[in-house]
Amino acid sequence: MNLKSFIHVSKQSFRSNRYLIMKNTALITGASSGIGKELARIHASKGGALILVARRIDLLENLKEELVVKYNVPVHLIQKDLSVVGSSHEVYDEVKQNGWEVDYLFNNAGFGGKGAFLDRDLESDVEMVRLNVMALLKLTHLFGKDMKTRGIGKILQTASTAGFLPGPYQNTYFATKAFVVSHTQGLAHELKGTGVTVTALCPGPVETEFAQVAGFGGSQMFDGAASAYQTALKGYKAMEKGKVICITAFKFTFLIKGILPFMPAKITAAIIAKMQQS
Repeated sequence: MNLKSFIHVSKQSFRSNRYLIMKNTALITGASSGIGKELARIHASKGGALILVARRIDLLENLKEELVVKYNVPVHLIQKDLSVVGSSHEVYDEVKQNGWEVDYLFNNAGFGGKGAFLDRDLESDVEMVRLNVMALLKLTHLFGKDMKTRGIGKILQTASTAGFLPGPYQNTYFATKAFVVSHTQGLAHELKGTGVTVTALCPGPVETEFAQVAGFGGSQMFDGAASAYQTALKGYKAMEKGKVICITAFKFTFLIKGILPFMPAKITAAIIAKMQQS
C-alpha cells in the first residue's frame, strides 16, 4: 500500500469512527417529513448528533445526506414503523446496543384521520392510538428513565391545539392529542428538580403531509397554515426554556385560554364539527 492509499483509507476509517461519537444526541420520531424533519435541521444546525426514526428510509437517507454535508454532524437512521407492537422497545434496544445516550427525545410521529368515529375503519383508529399514544408513552418511559438517572435531559412531545378541544369528525386524533397534553403536564410536575424537562408542542394547522394523509386535502381548515419550520423552531425554543405547554399561535392561545373556558362544550363541539366538514 502506497502512502496516498494509506492516507485515503485512514481518512475513511476516521470518518466512519467519527460517526460513532454521538454528543448532544437527539432521537426524533417521524423525522422523514414535516415538523420532525425541521426539528432535525434545527438540532443539526446547533452541532447535535441525530438518531432519526421513520418508516420511509429513502427520505431519511436524503435528509441524512443533507445534514452531514451541511452541518458535519453524526446521523444514524432507524427504519421503523412505531405503530407496530414492540417497535418502541426495538428502537430503544438498538440505541443501547450502540452505547448511545439520548439527551433530547422528540416524540413527533403521528397521524390523523377524517370521518365520523363509527363510520371509520376501527383498525385504522387503533393504529393511530398505537402510534400517537402508545409509542410516545413507551419511548418517554424508556428514555426518560435514563435521563432521570443521569439527571439531565429534554423531551418534546408533538401534541396539538386539538388536545384542548372536542373533535367530532376527527374524534380519535383529538383524543390522542388530549392524552399527550395531559400526560405532559402531569409528567412535568413529577420531573421537577430532576434535571429533566418535558414540553408539549401544540400548534394549530401546519403545512405538512398531515392534511392529505388525514383526508383534509383542499379543506378550508388548513388555510393559512403555519410553516413546519417556524412551528418546529418555536417548539425547540420552548423545550430549551423548559416550558410545559407551547401553543405556537397567539390566536389559539387566546381561544384556548380566553374563550373556551366560558363556552359551553356542546357549542364548542358544534363549531369544530362545522370546521371539520368544511
